[in-house]
Amino acid sequence: MNTEHSLKEEEAGKVIGANLRQFRINKGLSIEALAKQIGVSKLTLIKIEGGEANPTLSVIWKIANGLNIPITALLSIESDVSIARKKEGLQLISSDDVFIVEPLFRSHDFTEFYRGYLKAEKAYVSDPHQPGVIEYITVMSGELIVEVGGESYHLEEYDSIRFKGNLPHKYVNPSSSLTILHFVITYNYR
Repeated sequence: MNTEHSLKEEEAGKVIGANLRQFRINKGLSIEALAKQIGVSKLTLIKIEGGEANPTLSVIWKIANGLNIPITALLSIESDVSIARKKEGLQLISSDDVFIVEPLFRSHDFTEFYRGYLKAEKAYVSDPHQPGVIEYITVMSGELIVEVGGESYHLEEYDSIRFKGNLPHKYVNPSSSLTILHFVITYNYR
């Protein structure tokens, strides 16, 4: 791994930790209370808040859902003009390394944008999100099978799907090449 990439990950971990601490305190939650609420160990949350750990995609989702905030609120990606270049930003990686998402911009209106990469012939099971979350996915390259609430939907390049994110869902790449996705996620926490 090159030094520049490591530095980005280290900086991202510190930003996530500082923002997590601020949101947790603003909501009047102790580390113990948040850990119990979201099913993540107290030690893990302490390490994240201290900037000593880069949480997995699953853990970040649990934290954001537990705090009722969009994931990008934890990231501090903000400027008057922002460009999100492929593979140059923060990458959130599933614990099994088969699914990577790149948050593109910080959410200001409860809408988030992501670029996603699902490895060939692999699947990623997403934890259901809180009620009010809607996912919009467009296949930019490759194929995708989205399983939502027990039903399967096969998408090809440039096909899109919208579904309620609080339903159980899974992404499957049935092909022998990388699938590239564009996600828009909206939150109705108000």
